[in-house]
This record gives sequence, structure tokens and C-alpha cells, in this order.
Amino acid sequence: MDTLRHSADEGDRSRQVYCQWQIVGPNLEPVRSSCGAEVKPWIVYDDPAAFDYIVIVGGLLSAFDTHSPATFDFLRLAGKNRVPVVGLCTGCFAMAEAGLLNEKRCAVHFRHRQDFMARYPRAKVTTHEIFVFDGDVITCPGGTAAIDVAVELIMRHSGRARAMKGLADMIVDEHRISHHVPRLPYEEFLNCGDWRVERAVQLMQRNLSEPGSIGQLAQQLGTSVSQLDRAFAERTSTTPAALWREMRLQHARWRLLNSHRSVTEIAHECGFSDCAHFVRRFKNEFGETPHEFRKMRT
Repeated sequence: MDTLRHSADEGDRSRQVYCQWQIVGPNLEPVRSSCGAEVKPWIVYDDPAAFDYIVIVGGLLSAFDTHSPATFDFLRLAGKNRVPVVGLCTGCFAMAEAGLLNEKRCAVHFRHRQDFMARYPRAKVTTHEIFVFDGDVITCPGGTAAIDVAVELIMRHSGRARAMKGLADMIVDEHRISHHVPRLPYEEFLNCGDWRVERAVQLMQRNLSEPGSIGQLAQQLGTSVSQLDRAFAERTSTTPAALWREMRLQHARWRLLNSHRSVTEIAHECGFSDCAHFVRRFKNEFGETPHEFRKMRT
């Protein structure tokens, strides 16, 4: 909304001149956020076709079952009428609950990936893009990615100059495009409190091009594979092997976008001894083969 208000008017007057918005809800009772701030809806749910977009803001998953059934009905009606729905952060859970994300690609915050996939296995989840447009559904992991989604929509409808005005007024340096790689969870592991995990992550980052094994990694650390696995289980939500593979795939993804190296060359440079194995892993992680990914982004 802040992005919209800055782009909607000249100066800092916040009038709804070039963009308009309303806060809607199942009733006019204030909605309390997890930080305690309350937002009062302006109108109740009516015809979603009256809007160009419906944006749903997520809340705590522990309170998910308390949402009004009218919210899900409103989202289903929006989907039926082909009104684009935008999910911010855990708003994607509400969209999936309403059936809008079946067989759709969606961007989910890395902290919620496992929970989301367990609840909604028909959705095609990615944690490696800051927003995803798939037909009439738009998703982002929340945080500052919401600014990028808003700028993208303003740019499409009101032009780049108006969108950039909103960005400049918010003192944001640049607009990030969808496949910008968000901050990844393993960066937190460098200061997690367990020296084995911290040192292992450092070694993984330094040896992305080497097809080393977890056994060799454990030996370098002076520990055993089982002890390293236990340390990762206690401090992270993944295994050393899965984390190292994710780092390699992220590096390969970056090289596909920022170099002219062949897929085979990139596979070997990212520690994959077999190109076919690399292609399978890449498609499992990102939903596209390396060739498809590069072609679409180019």
C-alpha cells in the first residue's frame, strides 16, 4: 500500500489519483496482526470483479484455522471470475486453501516451505524467486518482495516513470525482477552456535566446484558423518548433503543467467560429474530444465 500511495499522486500527498485501493474483509471489525496493530476493513466482501487485483496478506499459521469461511469463498469467486489474486507471505496458504494454486507455481518463504508442501502437494513451490506470476495468481515470500510485486504491477498499468517515483520516494535503490535470488537460509547457519555446522557451511561455499562427499567434509572437520548429520538436524531443517546440493544448484542457476557457458560446462563447474544428473536435479528444484530456464529468462 505504501508503494501504491507514493505512485498514486504527485509529491507525498497520498491521494488515490493514478492508483486506487480499498481494505476489504468479511466484516468491519478490526483485524489484529501478530504484532498487535489493528487494521479496520473499509468495506465487506462483495463482487471481486470490481477489482483489478485482490491482494491477500498472510498471518500466523497458528491462527490459520480461525479465518472466516467468507474469505475463502471470496478468493474462490475471484478465481472463478479470473480476477488476479496476489498472495503476500503466508497469504499463499489462504490461496492454496481456496484451491487457487493447484498445479500452479508459487513463491513461498523458505521458513514455510515444508509446511506448505505438506498441506498443498499439488502446488509447485519455489523458494528461489522473490515473486512468481503464473496466470491469474501472483505470489511472493513477503517482506520487501511485496514492494517489488507492487512496482511490477504499477509499471504494467501506469508506466515505468510512475512506478519508479514510488520506489524513489520509499528510498529503495532498485526494482528487483522475479528471478532475483532472495537471501537464502543457509546464511544464517554461519552463526548458528555449532562450530561444526558453521565450518561445514564455509567449506561448502568455498568448494562448490568440487564433487566432494560428506565423508570427506566430515574428515576435514575432524568429526564423523553421523555427528555432522546430528549437528545439522539440531541447528537446521536440512541435511549436509541437501544443503551442499542446493548451494551448487543456486550457483549453477546464477551462471546460467550471467555467463555464456554451456549447460554441460556449468554442470561440471558446479560439482556435478554427470550432466544428465545435473539436469534432473535442476528440474526437481526449479521446475524447469537448465535449457528452459535460460531460454525463458534470456
